[in-house]
Amino acid sequence: MEASSKYSLLLLFFFTTVLLPSALSQGAVNPPAPAPAPESGCNGILLSYDLWGAPTKIRPFLKDPTNQAYKFQSRASVLNSGTTVLKAWALLIKFQYKEIIVTMKGGFLTNGADLPYNTTVDVNATSISGDPNADLLTPIATANDQSLIEADIDLVGTLFGGPKTLNPFPVSISLADPSYICPPLPKPGNYTFSMSTCCVPNPIFNPNNTVISNITDPKKDYKPNPAGDLIITYDVLQAYPSSYLASVSIENKAPLGRLDNWHLTWTWKKDEFIYSIKGAYPLKVDATGCIYGPQATYYSNLDFSKVLNCERNPILLDLPLSHYNNSELGRIPHCCRNGTILPKAMDPSQSISAFQVQVFKMPPDLNITKITPPQNWKITGGSSLNPDYTCGPPIRVSPTQFPDPSGLESNSTAFATWQVSCNITAKANKPKCCVTFSGFYNESVIPCNTCACGCPANRAGSTCSTTQPALLLPSEALLVPFENRTAKTLAWASLKHFNVPNPLPCGDYCGMSMNWHIATDYNKGWTARITLFNWGQSDFANWFAAVEMDKAYLGFEKMYSFNGTSVGNNTIFMQGLEGLNYLVKMSNGTVGGPMVPGKQQTVVSFTKKLTPGIDVIGGGGFPSKVFFNGEECDLPTRFPVSGGFRRGFGGVWTVLGFVVVLVLNLN
Repeated sequence: MEASSKYSLLLLFFFTTVLLPSALSQGAVNPPAPAPAPESGCNGILLSYDLWGAPTKIRPFLKDPTNQAYKFQSRASVLNSGTTVLKAWALLIKFQYKEIIVTMKGGFLTNGADLPYNTTVDVNATSISGDPNADLLTPIATANDQSLIEADIDLVGTLFGGPKTLNPFPVSISLADPSYICPPLPKPGNYTFSMSTCCVPNPIFNPNNTVISNITDPKKDYKPNPAGDLIITYDVLQAYPSSYLASVSIENKAPLGRLDNWHLTWTWKKDEFIYSIKGAYPLKVDATGCIYGPQATYYSNLDFSKVLNCERNPILLDLPLSHYNNSELGRIPHCCRNGTILPKAMDPSQSISAFQVQVFKMPPDLNITKITPPQNWKITGGSSLNPDYTCGPPIRVSPTQFPDPSGLESNSTAFATWQVSCNITAKANKPKCCVTFSGFYNESVIPCNTCACGCPANRAGSTCSTTQPALLLPSEALLVPFENRTAKTLAWASLKHFNVPNPLPCGDYCGMSMNWHIATDYNKGWTARITLFNWGQSDFANWFAAVEMDKAYLGFEKMYSFNGTSVGNNTIFMQGLEGLNYLVKMSNGTVGGPMVPGKQQTVVSFTKKLTPGIDVIGGGGFPSKVFFNGEECDLPTRFPVSGGFRRGFGGVWTVLGFVVVLVLNLN
């Protein structure tokens, strides 16, 4: 009995300590991992910056600690803990130790620059965008799926003169999205390796400038279409696992901007290459980069002799008009105009340029939905009168709707759409055109300013003064190039007893000029004569000009030889009549004769009914700004005064003087 009890106890012990735990463990195979604990106190966007250990001192070893180089490794994280989808986010990191980013995973520089990247070139902060997680969804819409609500950016680089505590954190981290406010980072303590801040919605941000997220279907949330002087749209029309077809359109939004012979370039970030293009062509047709790169290894069966371009930064140009009906190269709406993009006020149909490009992708992006648009967009014009543009990063927007080509009342939708906003930047160099003023009440013409378009350093001929004001001219001198104008100018100065400096003033060196001449001024209105002069070696096709009339705009009536239109902001837009909008270059007037400029002229009339009290002669009848083909022209700093009269009135004044003397003698 005693032995039996001991045996039962042994069986019970074996069952409870061995069999029962084993059975329990078999009944709970692969238990789910617990969800990560939510970040306490942050119901917005959590930004964190973690150092992977202390920076490592690297060669060369220097005695000056401020210039000593260190290797650093860090991770910047963006976690969406709110209820709004974070679309096309960009992280702003303000570095403080002259950091150079050598490698980056999980993101790319928003400005499209290549690595290694010197962060000291950034005035305020270095902007980094997410890749592949360009949009961070909400925890509610994804059941807290970390792969969809969080993005990690791993950085490896070099810094200089790290602090003694060896925890060189950035000064600040924030979001580029103005709808969020990010508190400053706390001051790091000794041997701190992680810092974070919680960005919350900005209560004073205008909600009309953003998109309210759709919690149940976050894929319907897109950034609003950006504004700008030039909008480039990148529409993916067809998508395949290893390639896609995209349409690129360039739309002019600037009322006075234009491009001639545009050159468009961008940067591929994932080893993509251009297989074919319709409606444009690359400046360089070359597949060498693919043949000696990873592309040829992966696409081993592809005939690379048919590949159009493998450059990382291709330069694309518009086709000439003669190729529009070419079935292989053209037949794309808005293509093939030799790179000319005009303002909408001039011709809406020519304010857009477009082409299509077939792009091949590389691993690991071999997924039909995995498409990375090109970065670092740049566009320039081929004319010196074209403005300079600065372009931002591509922004994912709502897919473009295209009308059905068959005429049915339905639209086809692009697979995906990005837009790039480009804005005109002020040119640091001199203008390319200038203006002269004159009036019926004064025999002299106010010329273009000295060196109005810049004076070349290696000027030919005798020395001239770059600071002396230009000498007044007789009206006939406007038809003569500056280098042939000296004799007429000196003769006029002698006749009018003008002071002549020594040395004489330099010319204006402008290839284009406009003369604004007050022709009449009467009780109910007045007129001006506008003459355009082309002193350059190139013709101006489809030219346009604009003037700002601060005091006379409301009185504008019509132009007689140009098409003139009031476009708002005190601006009158003008262009040549159909068939007459071609301003020829300077040429010989006769065989062996002097050079004469290409010119066109019109008269413009104004009424005084809506501008009572306007002083036309005192300055109200002259423009405050003048533009030619989008380029702002240099204006004189003075107006013609009413102290002199044309020779045509001289006889009248002589007769009147004789009559007065005769009457006095009779009396």
